[in-house]
Formats: sequence, C-alpha cells, structure tokens
Amino acid sequence: MTETDRADAPAAEPAGHNDPAPAEADLRSVGVDPDYWYPVALSRRVRRERVLATAFAGERIALFRGRSGEVHALEDRCAHRQVPLSMGVVEGDTLRCRYHAWAYRGDGRISQIPYLAKGDRRPPRGVRGYPVREAYGLVFVFPGDPRRAAATPLPELPAFGSPRYRTMTYSRTVRCHYSFMHENLLDMNHQFLHRGVVGRLHPRLLGYEADERSVEARYLFTHAGGKRNRSAGLLAAEGIGGGTADVMTIRTEYPYQTLDLVPENAERPAFRLWAAYVPEDAEQRTCHAYGLLMIEKPGIPGLLQLAWPFIRRFTERVFAEDRMAVEAEQRAWDEQGEDRNHEVFPLILDVREVLRANGVPLRTRPAAYGGAAPCDAVRDQE
Repeated sequence: MTETDRADAPAAEPAGHNDPAPAEADLRSVGVDPDYWYPVALSRRVRRERVLATAFAGERIALFRGRSGEVHALEDRCAHRQVPLSMGVVEGDTLRCRYHAWAYRGDGRISQIPYLAKGDRRPPRGVRGYPVREAYGLVFVFPGDPRRAAATPLPELPAFGSPRYRTMTYSRTVRCHYSFMHENLLDMNHQFLHRGVVGRLHPRLLGYEADERSVEARYLFTHAGGKRNRSAGLLAAEGIGGGTADVMTIRTEYPYQTLDLVPENAERPAFRLWAAYVPEDAEQRTCHAYGLLMIEKPGIPGLLQLAWPFIRRFTERVFAEDRMAVEAEQRAWDEQGEDRNHEVFPLILDVREVLRANGVPLRTRPAAYGGAAPCDAVRDQE
C-alpha cells in the first residue's frame, strides 16, 4: 500500500517548516478561543426539569431544562457553600441548590434564599450564567465574553434536516489535545491505520488552500485492493453511483471541522460530516468530540434504514482506530514534556499555524472555582 502520494509530497522538509522556532508556542499548550459557540451536550440528555453536569476547559457548567422547556447553563457551584448546582433540583424554571435550597434563575441570579427574612442582607450577586442555544440536536454554550454571543453565529449545516439526508450523531470523550483531532482528520495519509477496515486506499492530495482562519484540502481516493468493509461502500454510495474514485474535501474553519465525500459521477456529497472538539479539563489534554454525520438517502426506499446499524458499526471501528492513534500521540507529549513531532506535510504545518494563531494562552491552573469534573466517557448513540 502506498501510504502517501510521493508525487505530491516534498522530497525533504521544506524551508521554513522545520522544528518550531524557540519563540513559537507549543501548539499542545495553546487553548481554544472561548469566543465561539461550543456544544457541551446532546439535547436529549438534558431532560425536562433535570440537571446535567458538563464542562468547558476546566469550567464546570450545570445545564438544566425548566418546565417551559428552555435550557439554561450556569456555573456549577452555589454561591453559598460552593456545592455543585448540578446536584440540585429544578423547580419550574429555577434551579435550587440541594444543600440550603438557594434558588437561581436561568441567568444565574439568586431568586430566593428561603430562610432569610425580607429585610435581611443578601449576597450582591449569584453565579455566572452562560449564553445557551439549542441547534442540530445539541446544546451550545458561549463560554467567552457574553457581549459577543449575539453577534457570533452558530455553524451553518444546510444538510442537517434536509429531506435528502439523515443524520447520525456521535458524542464521546477522547483523551488528547483538540489539535490532534484536527490533524488526524485533515491528514488522510494515515489510511494504513485503517487497512483492516477499508482495504488499501490510495489518497492523493489534489490541492489545498489556507488563510488566517481556515485550511481546506481536497483528496482523490481510489481503492487499490484488499478487503473492504461493505458498510464503507454503503456510506460512499458504492453500487448506487457505480463509482470507484471519491473526492473528499476536508476543512478546518476555526474552531470547527467539516468533511464532504463526493463519489465519482455524483452531483452531491454521499455524506457530510461536521465535528467539534470541546476541551473538558483546564489543561485541555482531554476533549469531547461531537460529530454530525449527514448521509444521503439512496433512491431505494428503506435501504439506508436497513444499513444504518452497519454504517454505525463501521464508523465506530474507524473512529476507535483514530482514537487509539491520537491518544498515543498525547501520551508521548505527556511523557516527553514537549512536542518532539517532526512533521513534514505542509498541509498539517499550515493547520497548526491556524490553530496556534487563533488560540489563546492555556491556563496552567484550574479555574478559580475549581477544575472540570470528568464528563461521561460513554458515547451517546442515536
């Protein structure tokens, strides 16, 4: 198997793309910019009149859905004794701390301290409330400057909800810095890793473009033999379009990532993937990967429904192999205490610059009100 197309690869490390200069920040020590909308839970997990604990980059967040059905996001601590509000009880559209029953509105303000008389002195403020939106079956919060939330758009996913596509949702914890996830999806030269699932795939980089906030790469994929999981063909519309070569377009547009696969002779993508990698802990060495895989419905009624569990199993196998690799990369970084990576692929060097330039300095200690609790590592499935 040809792991990379040598006709398109440089003969040696290109000038300017050697080891990072001493003044450059180690990418694995760069945090994500909080001034974007980040998914922190699946909507269906935030049940009416229930609370769910989640986190963003070391900040504990309590999500709760009130009786009205609206979701709220609060700093996960009571202003009184710092007991997590995620342990609390929802009453109507307020969240009441389980310990002394202090009640909070959806914006974090204290609405009641039940044992105080009307004239008694009260705390000047409650806890932080995060801007929150629901879209695409996900709960998004805006962990940055709340004044920027209204002017910052959610990602646009035209295929989601389209009658032409059906969406498969993924949610799982990966124990690595979010940058490893961006690199893994963009660098399709790692198909040797998946040879037991997809056979011998030959990716050829057709070209890529980069600017200050994004990198977009286009690959031509051909199947060069070997046993190929039948679900891979179903996912890529093999046998429907009759194609043998696929064009895959992958884009990191900070802070999200997308992938479109268009089979040979097809007019539309056979599937479209949107992904976000949300750091959980303050050191950002663990992230939660949220993915929306929008699969085109074939012309044969009921075929996609029959194939659904097999496609799910196939994608889970591929992801499990990717997770094994990126978590191994993170372990190496942890053991070595620095990034000793010797990357030679200009595309990946450029996406690293995008992630570094758009990121923020990483906190070296937990937030003032505590580090993030580990979120559920169990994946959620549709």
